[in-house]
Amino acid sequence: MNKAELIDAMAAGAGISKSDAKKALDAFVTSTGDALKTGDRVALVGFGSFSVSTRAARKGRNPQTGKEINIAAKKVVKFKAGADLSNVVK
Repeated sequence: MNKAELIDAMAAGAGISKSDAKKALDAFVTSTGDALKTGDRVALVGFGSFSVSTRAARKGRNPQTGKEINIAAKKVVKFKAGADLSNVVK
């Protein structure tokens, strides 16, 4: 499902227009990104939670040349599915 299909499904499920569904989705994505940027955790009961984790610097290998390279530390977004979402997928 891509973004346009998700907007269509949200509009149909909530009985709202596609433009309102797009605004709601865009607001959710922006708000979630802003919260994660400040280090907050976003938890939606039953759906799951988004959090930020720091990945340590490490050594890697270039698969083409076999040469060792340094991979810098960085922050990554993690998602952990909630119980309700997990049960739907089973």
